[in-house]
Amino acid sequence: MSGLVLKLGPKERVLVNGAVIENGDRRSRLSILTPNANILRLRDAIRPDEVNTPVRRVCYIAQLVLSGDADQEKGRSQLLQGVEQLSQVLTDSDSRQQLAEASEAFVREEYYRGLKKLRGLLAREERLLAAIPRMS
Repeated sequence: MSGLVLKLGPKERVLVNGAVIENGDRRSRLSILTPNANILRLRDAIRPDEVNTPVRRVCYIAQLVLSGDADQEKGRSQLLQGVEQLSQVLTDSDSRQQLAEASEAFVREEYYRGLKKLRGLLAREERLLAAIPRMS
């Protein structure tokens, strides 16, 4: 993840290679120079009880890899399988592009970039699930 720039708001927390770092009272900008550093913005983190849709499930696996709570090799395999399953359902060209970019990122072990691409699908997934009639 060479060249990643994080812009943090006051008191915002971020997980970097397993360490929680809290920003001070002012906005700041951090440049992450170490390749393959594991980064997770805690404000964007999906909590275990929020893992209730297919896209959220794959995002959560990426978070576990980033936080060091999942084995990278096993996690990467699960991520690639999850992206493949999502591509069977999300067939529009924009979703396919985001899924292809996420998959490419996971193959290169760029988990933060892959997670960002997947997070771009959350709103679309929400709209699609809201359109499904509920059975009572």
